[in-house]
Amino acid sequence: MSARVRNALIALAVLLLAGLAVMWFLRSHQRVCQPATLPAYGEPTFNPLFALREALRRDGVDAETRRTLDLAGMQLQPRDTVLLLDDPRQLTPAQVEQLVEWVEYGGHLLLRMPAADEALDGEQTLFGRFGIAPGKVAPRCQPWHVPGQEEHQEFCAGPRFTLGEHARVERRWGDAIDATLAYARLRYGSGRVDVLADMDFLRNGRDTQDTGLRGLPHRDLARLVLAPNYGKGRMHLVYAAEAPSLWRIVLQRGWPIWLPLLLALLAWLWMRSQRFGPLQPSPRQERRSLLEHVRASGEHLHRYGKSPLLYDAVRQSFLARLRRRAPLAAALAGDAQLQAIADHLRWPLERVRLALQLPPSRDDAALRERIALLIQMRNQL
Repeated sequence: MSARVRNALIALAVLLLAGLAVMWFLRSHQRVCQPATLPAYGEPTFNPLFALREALRRDGVDAETRRTLDLAGMQLQPRDTVLLLDDPRQLTPAQVEQLVEWVEYGGHLLLRMPAADEALDGEQTLFGRFGIAPGKVAPRCQPWHVPGQEEHQEFCAGPRFTLGEHARVERRWGDAIDATLAYARLRYGSGRVDVLADMDFLRNGRDTQDTGLRGLPHRDLARLVLAPNYGKGRMHLVYAAEAPSLWRIVLQRGWPIWLPLLLALLAWLWMRSQRFGPLQPSPRQERRSLLEHVRASGEHLHRYGKSPLLYDAVRQSFLARLRRRAPLAAALAGDAQLQAIADHLRWPLERVRLALQLPPSRDDAALRERIALLIQMRNQL
């Protein structure tokens, strides 16, 4: 069988196997289209109130989100609403004073109750100014029922709180057993303050289940807490009262970029840095004479069976001086050259012939004799 026929049969077998594999795949698999929920990207990944803002805008409400509380840029009006998602105890005394004065003239402020902290709690915070104190009980769920919907449990992870004696309570929601509340609306001057144990129902939904504003009960509850100034002014949704510094963000999230760059910079500096030696130079070592190096090289060649190289080097040295001192003899060849050299040196012809013949291999005596003759002839030129 020729090579061409064999290659054709192999190609045919491969095509047959490929066809069988494709046929099996098409018979055993079926193309089905299914919707897939893609992960969030862009602003929803860092703004937990993005869905709330878009829902308010679609309902005709002027709403905007901010990372930090910027009172100068917000230019609060008496009918506006401010929602603070982060811990309001991080605010400065000046910010607290401005917010209290704004609420007194008709503003609506929504606060999330953080966990108790003796280092942060005090009368100068927003909670202290409105007579709100953290409760000393463990968080627990609060039932929330919407007509036509199943009963939900809200504020499960948020800490409970209590109100002072002089607080003007407009709406409260909690347990009568220990007098702790999960939600309360207070009147302060012409404005209102809503305090919630948790605001998870206002955040973006994390999946397709009933989380965030996806569920109807959560939308009803959101409409309830935003009701006082709903549609009357601008709603300012602040999701971080204290933004992390740029250096902190770079260190925490930018390490896949800055760490390789730092290693590359250190490697470049190490390559380009100057190598500093000792303060004083090392003492000079005694050098061996050139003759010792030549002798050691010759012994090395002789030990490894390279004696012809030694003889050839001496012979070439003799011929080089012969070309300078007796160019006519160097130009000849064969017996004529030997005779010319013998006449020039006044040596017997057989002695010159012996010196210019390669010694037998491994014959050290003949090698030493002929090298000695070549050196003597070279010196007499």
